[in-house]
Amino acid sequence: MVAQKTYTAKPNEVTQDWWLIDAAEKGVGHLASKIAVILMGKDKPTYTPHVDTGDFIVVVNVEKVTFSGKKWEQKTYTWYTGYTGQKSITAGKRQEKSPELILTEAVRRMLPKNKLASKMLTKLKVFVGPDHTHQAQDPQPRELV
Repeated sequence: MVAQKTYTAKPNEVTQDWWLIDAAEKGVGHLASKIAVILMGKDKPTYTPHVDTGDFIVVVNVEKVTFSGKKWEQKTYTWYTGYTGQKSITAGKRQEKSPELILTEAVRRMLPKNKLASKMLTKLKVFVGPDHTHQAQDPQPRELV
């Protein structure tokens, strides 16, 4: 019987690609879960839990994402400010003020809860509109199924 060896990626062996994703007319939850998998590197055969093996992602047209049902009026985002009580805002108002936060928060909550997650989240670049500032990295278009 031949002993199998488990491959473990080293941080200096990892190659990270740049992907361009168009978020127009896509559901927030479905899109965020696919992006989180790519950021973690789980779509690669060299995935290693303790090494950041994920790719960079540039998301454009984030203001055109959709929610199902009545979530634009009913879904609320709350946060603690340091003062008594919590601040709260509906998804519709957040869409008007800063639409990139809707997708960023959804992806952040789908990443692992460890020190590596903040490093993974910095590889997510979210832009309102079709233009972005990462043309020099030549992100390849990727269609999420």
